[in-house]
Amino acid sequence: MILFSERITVAPRRPVAIILLGAIALAAIQLVPLPPSVWTALPGRAMFEQAAVAAGEPQPWRPLSIVPGATLNALFSLIVPLVTWLIVMRLRDQEKHRLPVLFLCLAIASTLLGLLQLTGGGLDHPLVNDTPGMVSGPFANRNHFAVFLACAILLIPSWAFAGKRRQRWRAPAGLALVTLFLLMILATGSRAGAAIGLTAVILGVLATRESILSDLRRHPRWISMALIVGAIATIGLFVVISITTERAASVDRALSASVGEDMRSLSLPVVTGIIKDYFPVGTGMGSFDPIFRVHEPFDLLRPTYFNHAHDDFLEIALDGGIAGILLLAAALAWLGVAGFRAWRAPVASGEFALGRLGSAMLFLILVASVFDYPARTPLFMAAIMIAASWLDDPSGSALPSAAR
Repeated sequence: MILFSERITVAPRRPVAIILLGAIALAAIQLVPLPPSVWTALPGRAMFEQAAVAAGEPQPWRPLSIVPGATLNALFSLIVPLVTWLIVMRLRDQEKHRLPVLFLCLAIASTLLGLLQLTGGGLDHPLVNDTPGMVSGPFANRNHFAVFLACAILLIPSWAFAGKRRQRWRAPAGLALVTLFLLMILATGSRAGAAIGLTAVILGVLATRESILSDLRRHPRWISMALIVGAIATIGLFVVISITTERAASVDRALSASVGEDMRSLSLPVVTGIIKDYFPVGTGMGSFDPIFRVHEPFDLLRPTYFNHAHDDFLEIALDGGIAGILLLAAALAWLGVAGFRAWRAPVASGEFALGRLGSAMLFLILVASVFDYPARTPLFMAAIMIAASWLDDPSGSALPSAAR
């Protein structure tokens, strides 16, 4: 239905489309069977070559990926960003303003689920991967939930202040939502999420600064200052109350955790060693878990398993090799250039600065990917494509208030 829609306008030469197709091509190429003479010459394959020798069988044709099932799963997972991109390209310009509102509605619903988890409730369902006692909303990982709420915080100032026909109640409602989301981030126990949440507040205000300043100029100077101080004090008060009542698990973990005891830091030398062993071809997309188990030293064995590198930059280098690194570098280069243009572009008061919001959201997810792997979840895959479409829109980086 998407492909045969009359309104779809897919531009294959757009950077986002090229990068997405490059990721799909990389995973697909890693599944192409290679002759034994080529496969055995690849770095890191000697250990697996011995399996056929021990069985007394000739070396079979094998794909570049050491774990082809995981790579096939990674390839199919890219259906989510592909379909999201096609749907977004189908939207008219005046329809795109609904996406931030839908994102906020989803964040509110997720927060309600987080509040249920905070009270001790949970979802006892075999298809819902949650951890008892952990506040993670619809995610299996509290860090992902915290980053998701941070992305919602980023959109709130634009929703509250952009648009000449906006309702006056949005400003206090936006302040309440920012406070609620920040408190929920603290309750998740995500240390990185707390820092990203504060960064989202700053970026959200900067992205909508023209509309905010225009709104403040309508009042006397002392009233404007009082509103600013009152908003900051309100958020700060609730944060302090959350900390003093021991509801801010993020702060507690930040004060009590030892960096040296963190599995992420302990496994870093192992991960970098694996990258060197399999460079420049990599191990195959999605193969981190079984490959890490092969190389995991005894002193790192735990009752739980280390499913990802918790640093997507390193994991891309491990899985994709030099091709993955080049693809990542191309994406970062596009983000830097397009983001610079979006923030320099003039945005009149009342306009929804989609380009700025898109670049800021991608930046938040990018920072979070240094400590975790949010971009590997379906919800974030869709969010990334929506944010990228805002930033990659050639018609302009701002949506006029008349369209809202």
